[in-house]
Amino acid sequence: MSYLVLARKYRPRNFTEMVGQDHVVQALTNALTTQRLHHAYLFTGTRGVGKTTVSRILAKSLNCQGVDGNGGITATPCGVCQACSDIDSGRFVDYTELDAASNRGVDEVQALLEQAVYKPVQGRFKVFMIDEVHMLTNTAFNAMLKTLEEPPEYLKFVLATTDPQKVPVTVLSRCLQFNLRPMAPETIREHLAKVLEVEQVSAEVQALRLLARAARGSMRDALSLTDQAIAFGSGQLQEATVRQMLGSVDRSYVFRLIEALALGEGKTVVETSEALRLNGLSAASTLEEMSTVLQRMAVVQTMGHVAADESDPEAADTARLAALMPMDETQLLYSICLHGRADLGLAPDEYAALTMVLLRLLAFKPQGTQPPAEKKTLISPAPAISAPVAAAPIAVVARPPAPAPVARPAVVQPWEDAPTAPAVADAVPPGHVIPVRDSAPPRHEDDDFEENTPSAPVHIAQAATKVVAVPVRQLGETRADASAAQASPVLIPTEEGDFWHATVQQLIASEAVNAMVRELALQSQLIARDTDQWLLRVERESLNQPTTRERLTNALQAAGFGVQLAVEVGRVTDSPSRRNSAASAEKQLAAEKIIFDDPFVQSMMRDFGAKIVPGSIKPL
Repeated sequence: MSYLVLARKYRPRNFTEMVGQDHVVQALTNALTTQRLHHAYLFTGTRGVGKTTVSRILAKSLNCQGVDGNGGITATPCGVCQACSDIDSGRFVDYTELDAASNRGVDEVQALLEQAVYKPVQGRFKVFMIDEVHMLTNTAFNAMLKTLEEPPEYLKFVLATTDPQKVPVTVLSRCLQFNLRPMAPETIREHLAKVLEVEQVSAEVQALRLLARAARGSMRDALSLTDQAIAFGSGQLQEATVRQMLGSVDRSYVFRLIEALALGEGKTVVETSEALRLNGLSAASTLEEMSTVLQRMAVVQTMGHVAADESDPEAADTARLAALMPMDETQLLYSICLHGRADLGLAPDEYAALTMVLLRLLAFKPQGTQPPAEKKTLISPAPAISAPVAAAPIAVVARPPAPAPVARPAVVQPWEDAPTAPAVADAVPPGHVIPVRDSAPPRHEDDDFEENTPSAPVHIAQAATKVVAVPVRQLGETRADASAAQASPVLIPTEEGDFWHATVQQLIASEAVNAMVRELALQSQLIARDTDQWLLRVERESLNQPTTRERLTNALQAAGFGVQLAVEVGRVTDSPSRRNSAASAEKQLAAEKIIFDDPFVQSMMRDFGAKIVPGSIKPL
């Protein structure tokens, strides 16, 4: 008897044996139980996730005759009747499978549709299963549209594809679509353990983890790899033999590399990369294993514990490395490993490319107290001043004049009389950068002798670098525009407004009101007050809510005002919010006046074209 591979031997025969597709199984089971059956089904998903298997189980459920021959449509086919046996063996006359990858023309589809006019011979339904349906030509799709939309009551279509984007929308709209998802590695590992237990093959847990990860969500690939591993290991599945068969990198190398990168040990990184070369281990597999470990490290750093199986012997090493490497470096190294896999094919030597990818993190790794390399640029960025200016005085650039010849009188240039550093520090408000122009002095037509005269060095706060220019940010907004933008709303003060403003400020200071209640108090105007009732006016109806009004009344009573509030909607000219806005606008205008009236600022604006950045002046 010939050997039957595991992928065919352990193909599910009913919905209860399906693994990892509970969402599809539940929908089809309920539909079969209630007999709410669609005429066309579309199963999508990657290879080896069960598309053809679900199609065969569905065909058996529709045509099962039961053990006694009197069964009907069921979600649990018996598997022993004539219809179930013939479908499993592939000789059921009313179940037709068409491989669209090799039969993709309109003639093949037309020959299939010609059978649709005949009723079933043995079963209850005719089932047409078209695998890899996206390979059909446009003409073939158009030929089947009418039959697919309105088939006979005894005909069911089952379509399967790995690329649903290539299926025309006219076909998608006529089908009930189910997406079969790739299976999780843990789901595959558990299923492999059950299969090997039935096969009486001993297997190490770590070997099954390697096979489950290598399957990449496909159960058929996992079973095929298991067949290969059993043959490679002479009937046993051991981690070393499975790793050798798959060409996977031992995790000890990966842990050693990540630890060396975390500690900044470049020598260890290069030596480990050379060990990978000598042992013939794949560079791409190394980066893939590193990405997996780094992803688990990021989860540990975020969650505080290992999210995977705690029985995993690598969990302790993962947690140790997660504590050793900062979160930002983990994310950076993960990104470098992902992008580095694409760079391996571009390099003449993949191991040299692997070494460069690993050393790339060390190039971006913070070097602690080591000063960064000095960059020589034409423009020096102006430092942001966050502390008071008096604590860090600004040194003004004063370019000394070129030495004048004896025969000519010395010309005193206007930039020689620049104020000293303390004077500038007292005149410049916090948060402003004064533009410094280091252009050459204006020349006269008879100053030919200056062409051969070397310029004197420029010193800025005793620094050795030369500042050529400092860029000045210029916006097309004038002082009048800035003042108009910050102008407060119309305010007409009243006596009642003075009292209400003081009362509201007292409530806010004591935190007696918040949220909508605070907004009602700030946006309202006190119109009249009696011994037991006050009348407020607001402009927005949304503020006049019974709950908000009641909470404000309770806050006033708790503050010593035993009154009831009545609120009306109308025009407001004196509210605490308007008073606060007016006070803020006055402070802003006063601060701007101080800056613009300063003699030094005026001289800078007049002589050098400096401008105050709108919105940068803030009152203290």
